[in-house]
Order: sequence, then structure tokens, then C-alpha cells
Amino acid sequence: MNHEEQKVEAMEQVEAQPIEPTDVDSEVTAEQARIAELEAQLETAIQKAAEERERALRTAAEMENLRRRTELDVEKAHKFALEKFANELLPVLDNLERAIELADKENDALKPMVEGVELTLKSMQSGVAKFGLVALDPTNQPFDPNAHQAMSMVPSADVAPNTVIAVMQKGYELNGRVIRPAMVMVSKAAD
Repeated sequence: MNHEEQKVEAMEQVEAQPIEPTDVDSEVTAEQARIAELEAQLETAIQKAAEERERALRTAAEMENLRRRTELDVEKAHKFALEKFANELLPVLDNLERAIELADKENDALKPMVEGVELTLKSMQSGVAKFGLVALDPTNQPFDPNAHQAMSMVPSADVAPNTVIAVMQKGYELNGRVIRPAMVMVSKAAD
């Protein structure tokens, strides 16, 4: 056997021998498994963190909405807490106005009393106005079903149709909300 044949035979023997895993190979495989396990745990933790962040954002948004609704409710409660009380005062204002309209202003004996009723009415009107109660007197304005209650329609050539031509009873609003519509007479086209 020559030298060349010996080399070939040695290589064949080496190739025929099974390769045994070494400790270095098993350590590399264990490390890769550990890395894969840690990556899976990291991915799970990232997903949980994203879910918790989403839940925290939703909770914060719900709390902000609740705070706004509560502020609006408190504001409305302050604005309209006097509504029942104001409704009870409206007949008093109406009666004072009627007393002034029907009083005999030519009678010298009644003049001081009429002046007293007028002052009382003005004082009461300014007092309730401080709390947002305002009279609606829509004479010569277009009819608004949200603020007016039509009692009758009268043909008129002098004003445009659907115009308030007379107020039978003033309406009132409290802080922009109508608490009693004005009772009015509305014009319609002349026949």
C-alpha cells in the first residue's frame, strides 16, 4: 500500500465513524432553548403590558367622561334649582302687572298705591332677574312654538303671517330654558 492509498483509507475510516455530540454542542443547544423560552416569555409580557395599557387608557377616558357629566349635572342643578320656586312666583308677577294695568291712575287717592305696586313689581322683576328669570314679551316677533303658545290666529293685512300681534300672558325663561311659554295671538294672511 502506498502512501496515497493509506490516506484514502484513513479518510474513509474517519468518515465512517459517527460524530459524537460534544459538551460544547449540548451547551449551545441548551442556550438556544433557553433563549427561545425567554423570548416567548418576553412576547407574553409585552402583550400583557399592551393590554394593561389599553385598559388604563379606557379607564382614564371613562373617568374623564364621568367628570364632565358630573360637572354638567352640577351646573344644570345650580342653574335650574330655582325652577319650581320661579314657577310659583310667576302668578305674583302677573297679578302685580294686572293691578297696575287696571288701576285708576287718574284718581289722586290711588296714585300712591299704584306707585307702590309699580315699585314692588320693579323690585321683584330685578330680584328674579339676578337669578336668571327673564320675561318673554314677543310682540311683533315671528311665532316660535318653542317659546310661544298660540291662543288664536287673527287675519291681518298690517303684519306678515305668523307674527305675534298680541301677548295675553308673558312667558318666562330661566337661564335660557323656557319655563312658561308666552300666550300669544298670531297673525295669519288676510282672506
